[in-house]
Amino acid sequence: MATPRVRVERQGNRPGTEETSATDVTIRKRGRRTTGSGAPDGGFWELTRRQKRKERRARRSPRHRFILRALAAIAIVFIIGAGWSYGHALTAPGTDPWSVRSVEWISDHGGRGIVNRVEHWWYTNHPPPVGGKPAHGLPTVAAPGADAVGKKAKAPKTPVVTAPPVPAHLNPPPNAQPFTDPLPDEGVWHPTGRTVQGLPSVYTTFMRPDPVHTSLVTGLAWMDTKLLRTVFVPGLQEPGGGPNPWGSQIPEDQRAGLVAAFNSGFKMDGAQGGYYTDGQMVKPLRDGAASLVITQDGTANVGAWGRDFAMDPNIKTVRQNLDLMVDGGQTVPGLDSDSNNKWGATLGNKVFVWRSAVGVDANGGLIFVAGNGLNAKTLGDVLVRAGAVRAMELDINSQWVSYFTYDQVYPTAPNAVAGHKLLPDMQRPEDRYLQPGERDFFSLFAR
Repeated sequence: MATPRVRVERQGNRPGTEETSATDVTIRKRGRRTTGSGAPDGGFWELTRRQKRKERRARRSPRHRFILRALAAIAIVFIIGAGWSYGHALTAPGTDPWSVRSVEWISDHGGRGIVNRVEHWWYTNHPPPVGGKPAHGLPTVAAPGADAVGKKAKAPKTPVVTAPPVPAHLNPPPNAQPFTDPLPDEGVWHPTGRTVQGLPSVYTTFMRPDPVHTSLVTGLAWMDTKLLRTVFVPGLQEPGGGPNPWGSQIPEDQRAGLVAAFNSGFKMDGAQGGYYTDGQMVKPLRDGAASLVITQDGTANVGAWGRDFAMDPNIKTVRQNLDLMVDGGQTVPGLDSDSNNKWGATLGNKVFVWRSAVGVDANGGLIFVAGNGLNAKTLGDVLVRAGAVRAMELDINSQWVSYFTYDQVYPTAPNAVAGHKLLPDMQRPEDRYLQPGERDFFSLFAR
C-alpha cells in the first residue's frame, strides 16, 4: 500500500498542483482538522463543543433528565409566584410609595437581613452633621385655629350674664431646657391647632437634640388629655386583625372634632409586644412591655404593662412597643448601648436616624417627640427635658414618623380639614391619615 502524499497549505501560499487520493489529508493552520471522511480522528483530533454536548446529553439517564426538567419547572413557578406577589404588593391599597413597598416586600420574603445591613451601612456612613445652626432657623408655630367640634358641644343658648364655666383642662407644661445656648424661642411652648371649647389643646416647641448636632431640629408636641380623647386606628396591614371600624383612616364624618394625629409603633413582628382593642386580644400582651393604653373615655397614658396597668373593663385599647425608654422621669439604663434588641430594632440604639416617641408628664399630659438625627439616648434625653415621667419609643425611619395638627379649610365646613406637619421635613404628606394606610396610628379629638 502506497504511503499517502501530504500537502501543507499555509494562508497566503499558492496551492500545490499535486493530485491526492481520497486518503490524502489536508492540514491547515486555521479551520477544523478532520480526516477526508469528515469524522473525528480518535484521540489525536479534538471534538467540537457541539459534539461534546451531544455526547453528554446522550449519556444522561432518563432520571437525570426528569430531575433537570422538574427543577426548571420549579424555578418557573417560583419566578411567576414571586412576580405575582411583588405586583400585588405594589398595587395593594394604601399610601406607601412604591420604593417603600419594594423594601418591605424584600424584607418580608427572606431579605430582612440584607435590608437591615444596607440600612445600617447607610446610616452609619452618613451621620448627621456636627455643629452649625439650623439652615432656616427653628420652624414657626402656627397660631391656634378654629374651635374643634367635640362630642360635648351643644347648640348655642341665649347669652347669660355670668361667664360660662371653664372646661376641665391641664396647665401647659413648663418650657423645655435646651442642651446648648438657646436660639430664640427654643424650648418655649406655643399653642397651635384647633382649640377645644375655646382653650388651646395642643402646644408645640422645637429644640436641638443634643449639644453636638446643633444644626438639627427636633419637634415636640404636648396634648391636653382633659380636652382631647385619643382613638387608636388600625392600619390595613398593621397591627393585623381585630376590629377596624374606620377602615384605616379618619372618616370624613369624624373630622369636625379632629385636632391631631401621630404614628404608632413598630410592625408587630418587631414590637416585642402585643395588641388589644375593644375586648379582643389580637396579639398577646407582654408583661413589662411599654404600652400606650387608652381607656373607654379616650384618655391616653403610657407605662409598663403589669406594673402601671392591668386588664379591666375600663381599658379600650393597648398598643405595646418594646420597653420603656423613660421611667421615673429619667432615661433607663442601656439607651447608650449598641444593642438592637431594645429600642433600635434592626438598626441599633446608637444609629442616628428619624425616631419618634410618646410619653406622659406628671399631670397626665401626652408628649410626642420626633426628629432626624436621633439615637435612642438623645431621644430619651429630649423626652426628659420635655417633662416626660414615662415614655416609649414609637416607629423609626423617615417614612414612618409623622405628626399632624389640623385646621378647618372653610369656616362653615368643620369636616373639611387640612393637616400641618410638626416638622417641615417629615416626608409623608398632610393627608396621610385622611385616607386608608398600611400602618396603625393615634388620633386625637375634642371631647
